[in-house]
Amino acid sequence: MRDRDFAEFYAARFDAVRRTAYALCGNWGEAEELTQSGFVRVYDKWGRVSAGNPDGYLHTTLTRLFLDTRRRGRGRERLVAEPPEPVPGESAQVEERHLLLAALQHVSPKQRATLVLRIVHDLSIEQVAKILGCSTGTVKSQQARGMAALRAAYHGADPAERSVPDAR
Repeated sequence: MRDRDFAEFYAARFDAVRRTAYALCGNWGEAEELTQSGFVRVYDKWGRVSAGNPDGYLHTTLTRLFLDTRRRGRGRERLVAEPPEPVPGESAQVEERHLLLAALQHVSPKQRATLVLRIVHDLSIEQVAKILGCSTGTVKSQQARGMAALRAAYHGADPAERSVPDAR
């Protein structure tokens, strides 16, 4: 029963969690590793986690794994995995997403984690603070600084390559 419940949880969430990991690290190979490591840790605690908030536990675990790799300097490694082919008909969105994700890689790891949790996953400031193990004030400042760094990196791209007009 435990394995079947976890298998259903894994199957339903793997792709979304892998995309989150990619948003954090900017590399599909590393995103795959982070995702698998996150699910392994959730599986270890599945008896306790499944009764509570397994999605929250998984987001926390994934974020902390990502930040741990950056603290240890592993983020400097460059894996060579190719991203999956885009779905036909979404080429404009894919190009925009590519530019945004490239700009996101210029944001510091903790600010990047804050942005992904707040904006992509729409978590509250309190939830993000709990996941990151910091105060709500730190989340607010990390988000503000992260947005400024993201805007600067995105708007620093060649205007011919940018498909989204300035939102100011």
